[in-house]
Amino acid sequence: MSQPPRPYALSIAGFDPSGGAGLLADSKTMEALGVYGLGVCTALTVQNDVQFERVSWVAQAEVQAQARLLFTRFAIGHVKIGLIESLTQLPQLLSWLREQNPRVQVVWDPVLQASSGFDFHAGPPRELAREVCTGLALLTPNQPEMLRLWPSTSAEEAAAAVSAFCPVLLKGGHQEGAQSTDVLFLNGQQHSFTAPRLPNGEKHGSGCVLSAAITAELAKGQPLIEACRLGKEYTTRVLASNPSLLGYHF
Repeated sequence: MSQPPRPYALSIAGFDPSGGAGLLADSKTMEALGVYGLGVCTALTVQNDVQFERVSWVAQAEVQAQARLLFTRFAIGHVKIGLIESLTQLPQLLSWLREQNPRVQVVWDPVLQASSGFDFHAGPPRELAREVCTGLALLTPNQPEMLRLWPSTSAEEAAAAVSAFCPVLLKGGHQEGAQSTDVLFLNGQQHSFTAPRLPNGEKHGSGCVLSAAITAELAKGQPLIEACRLGKEYTTRVLASNPSLLGYHF
């Protein structure tokens, strides 16, 4: 039976052979949420869900070449950016994306460290962080990432400061307690999204799933607050799907 057309969303991210994070996780998430997920590879990694050995980067020219043909063929209004080689090249990539579609909405999930502990990036200079974040549809850091991007006395204070440039969803997975609360800093207000902290709920690539789910909901026309709420709900279902480190998608 033929289905109605699906909106397109593009993930620009690394390839994780385990499928828990990166392009494969993004594509699974978008598919489960009724969005056709396109993918551009920025890096080939040698890893599984618990061990990271090395990364081979894809040159920025090749990243843009992959995306160029997709933009010429498909109506791409929403892009999620994950793992990239150079934060200093990110402004150029964002500018190029906006040349392809001046109304494109970009969600940046700042992957600065692998869940196994491998460091990809130190924190950028504050001027670069401001330039990158200005005009984003959403920034989705966890608490350590927020403090790397914008050193401050607390992740919450840093998120509030950066929300002057773009909306910030500060993820609560690194908090203690029975609940996990993500907080959206938007237009001077805070919106909280809370879920129970699940036994065996830790999953490789959960941040990728959340940012991809939000991007998918935005592509379906949801406003940002509702997209964050629905993205949190979907991610919670993946976290609860089984006791392993690799979540199942529904």
